[in-house]
Amino acid sequence: MAEERRKRATEAFFGRRRGKSLRPAQAEAAARLLPGLMLDLGSPAPDDLTGLFGVPVDGVRLEIGFGGGEHLHLEAGRNPTTGFIGVEPFVNGMAKMASLLDEEPRGNLRLYDDDATRLLDWLPDASLDGIDLFYPDPWPKKKHWKRRFVNEANMDRFARVLKKGGVFRFASDIDTYVDWTLLACRKHEAFEWRAASAEDWRTPYEGWPGTRYEAKAIREGRTPAYLTFLRG
Repeated sequence: MAEERRKRATEAFFGRRRGKSLRPAQAEAAARLLPGLMLDLGSPAPDDLTGLFGVPVDGVRLEIGFGGGEHLHLEAGRNPTTGFIGVEPFVNGMAKMASLLDEEPRGNLRLYDDDATRLLDWLPDASLDGIDLFYPDPWPKKKHWKRRFVNEANMDRFARVLKKGGVFRFASDIDTYVDWTLLACRKHEAFEWRAASAEDWRTPYEGWPGTRYEAKAIREGRTPAYLTFLRG
């Protein structure tokens, strides 16, 4: 049943691919750095993902939709012995990441620029220590809810690729999407929300740098939520 759900839910969960024209320095950094960092899903995934990286690592985490790359770049620097895979279909986001890497390289980082569901289906079972999904598009109109990344099929995907004890983290300033995610995770037998008080979800994650989206939300009076679910 889980496999059938995954096959049905492969529609792209992102919107536009490109924004403003890239600045020359961004375009140059992207052309020079990104080809060597991109994952090739045309070949089978290795059984041990730690071999994908240019430095020794003892675990692998995934961030889906990393935006401008601020958090992913920082986390890769804070955790040099962990490998990170970042997914971002938006060309401008990838270019911003390239600019960050041009200034501060990260040997423990690989990237993918297409639909995250394809990457999730490529990964081996129980291969990830953590998955981060921060400020995803909330698709607020009911007719677009099927495009929200948190859904039954993708929770099945997360459950398959996360190790037991692995963590799924979700942050958003949209109350309805926070509630949606809580319901989806509490409904799924593989995940447990261990929040003991409101402070557990109001407090940003350790080392959290904030994002442009978050700053805008706070200015507009929306309170972010930081959810953490454990893979049982």
